Amino acid sequence: MKRAVLTTLALLAAGSASAQTTSQAAPRTVNIGLGYIPNVQFTPFYVADTLAYFKAEGLNVKYQHGFVSELMPLLLQGKLDFIVGDPEDAVFARNQGAQVKYIMAMYQKIPVTVFSTKPLNNVADLKGKTLGIPGPFGSTYNAVQALLDSAGLKEGSDVKLASIGFTQLDAVRAGRVDAAAGYINNEVVQLRAAGTRVYTLDVTSAYPMVGVGLITADKNLKTDLARKVVRASQRGLKFTVTDPARAFRLAQPTFGTGGGTLEILRASTPLMTGTYTRVNGIGASDPTAWNKAVAALIKQGSLPAGAKATDFYTNTLVSKTIR
Repeated sequence: MKRAVLTTLALLAAGSASAQTTSQAAPRTVNIGLGYIPNVQFTPFYVADTLAYFKAEGLNVKYQHGFVSELMPLLLQGKLDFIVGDPEDAVFARNQGAQVKYIMAMYQKIPVTVFSTKPLNNVADLKGKTLGIPGPFGSTYNAVQALLDSAGLKEGSDVKLASIGFTQLDAVRAGRVDAAAGYINNEVVQLRAAGTRVYTLDVTSAYPMVGVGLITADKNLKTDLARKVVRASQRGLKFTVTDPARAFRLAQPTFGTGGGTLEILRASTPLMTGTYTRVNGIGASDPTAWNKAVAALIKQGSLPAGAKATDFYTNTLVSKTIR
């Protein structure tokens, strides 16, 4: 009888261990919102999924594409766990009371640039010109405001800002605007690929903000989920920077032949690393850049005088060993 009891207990213990192992092995589904449509710019995240970096963290990732204006409410409602957006998306949402933070930088500096097919040597050359912008919103608009302010130029009286949506390339080519605010890793790449001479103005000295990155709700910062997502995403970033051509091949089945070129990805990878990441890990945000950018937003009147950069971002989840 004693042997039978021991056998029964052993079987129960084995069954319990088996159930526990199965439970531990079951991946947790994490929902990440990526901006706009499937595109080459999200290659690090597609790669992290394709190479099972998320799976290694015990996660099953599902991506949802859409405009950040659509994705942010889903994050706040708990229907998405993370979104990829501009740092300003987190800044302005939190300033309005939303409990969200920017937790990992995909780009170490914004890819925004002012470009033209006509000679453009410095900011002063914009005086009396019409500058096309997507609209009075987002990182592009804030960067342009800081750029004009750095040269003492006033919107309206010195430079006319024309809201042209995301038609910057066509608007510049057709001469509907003298210059436009676009992206160094998009419109500029396309113009040069077509053999067109293009002039650009760097906005980062006036507005040295980090670029697009991961944003999540504060509640996720209290669990290990955010750390796992950041770690897998960091590995995707590192792989993309190390081997852009292979990363492109791995990601293209997701974004398709119309979602961007290898040349655009190659122009993007230098934005993913910098002096700060070589010490603090790829994906870390430079506090100096944040402080200067938030100061510019305060000066523009977009944030209250008492706003602190650390209210809006954190580097605590970034692994320093992934560089």
